[in-house]
Amino acid sequence: MTWLSNSITGLGLLFLAHACYSAHEHSALHSISTSSLSSIAHGPSAIATLPIDISIETIVAILVICFGLVLGAPELRPIQWRVWAGKIEREGEAGFMNGDGGVDKDYVGNPFKVLESRPGFVDIRKQRKEFAEWVRAGDGTLDSRKS
Repeated sequence: MTWLSNSITGLGLLFLAHACYSAHEHSALHSISTSSLSSIAHGPSAIATLPIDISIETIVAILVICFGLVLGAPELRPIQWRVWAGKIEREGEAGFMNGDGGVDKDYVGNPFKVLESRPGFVDIRKQRKEFAEWVRAGDGTLDSRKS
């Protein structure tokens, strides 16, 4: 996470801690006042509700924390395996750079490298490229085979 997202998340945590402290103080003061009133009058005690400013501060703090965490989250990866593997083949390490300029720790390279290194594996792309180069070169070995 960058310093901006860390500071926003920290600010949100500070707001949340203040809201929790305010809620605790309000409930503690309310319980003291109701206990002194209940000793005077034996009627039913009122149920304490939080003031609206504490509720709003709690909601704002949670939203600020969520914003800070989302701001610092890395780029999402494709869900489908074939899309992810295609991105690795096309972009390589450049497609998996993090915000600091380094390669992500979960980058493992081409996931099909093990399959492509098998002795019996036929690499169609490589053969197509070799064939296209052969045709461009104008090598006449194909004509000599027909004769």
